[in-house]
Amino acid sequence: MSIALPAVPAVERPRGRSLRWAPGAVAAGVVLLLVAVAAVAPRLITGADPLAADPFHALEPPGGAHWFGTDQLGRDVFTRVVHGARYSLSIGLVSTLLSVLAGGIAGLLAGLAPRAVDEVLSRALDVLSAFPEVLLALLFIAFTEPGTPSLVMAIALAFAPRYGRIVRAQTLLVRRSGYVEQAVTFGLSRARLVWRHVLPNALGPLPVIATIGLGTAIVNASALSFLGMGPQPPSPEWGAMLAESRNYLRVAWWAAILPGATLTITVISLTAVGRRLQRRFEGRR
Repeated sequence: MSIALPAVPAVERPRGRSLRWAPGAVAAGVVLLLVAVAAVAPRLITGADPLAADPFHALEPPGGAHWFGTDQLGRDVFTRVVHGARYSLSIGLVSTLLSVLAGGIAGLLAGLAPRAVDEVLSRALDVLSAFPEVLLALLFIAFTEPGTPSLVMAIALAFAPRYGRIVRAQTLLVRRSGYVEQAVTFGLSRARLVWRHVLPNALGPLPVIATIGLGTAIVNASALSFLGMGPQPPSPEWGAMLAESRNYLRVAWWAAILPGATLTITVISLTAVGRRLQRRFEGRR
């Protein structure tokens, strides 16, 4: 016989301004929508081939025929930026999902396991968190080989400790809360207690935090691609585009600046939306 626990009263949020999205957040959402369309269906934005080279029109400045100009091989930079959204966004998204999954499992085990196991897992997470994410990713790729699969796994491994520590802290907080202790005294089984009360509350903040972490993952993935550790040329990945055009900054600044600006705006938009979601999740305006 199970005993129903009293419902936790919901925090009443003020009406009006608290439910509105700021203009900056709305603009960030529009940017992310455009990036998502470019990643899923780039042909809706441009019908040109991102790999088509035209040496007779190389290094042309932005204009009516080529909105973002052309690169050193005569390829349309705007087309490559649009198609590059699929590479950068998919690498960041998949690596973030894997890091959330791995970190969430490690954090739950640390928070629910006996003290000795918790100490081992916690120290391991602390040691990994002490290293910069890019350095961890570089170490992983050094033992594998450059390419998209290695890049995804490297970013996931580098960011997993961050999510593991968050989930462990939330799990310990939920375990020591009053309603969980009350459920234990009522005789709820451990499995039911974990499934109904610990998991939803411990994993609740992860989607919001992962939204912010997605932008950081995209930046790190582009940085590693710039170093030649990700998709190889002629793939139109944003970091690889920066690496290819860095030697032409004096004569064709647009070939590097415009893909870099697209990357920056995308990451800023992800951070803005993530921060707004975090404020709403915490009940702040």
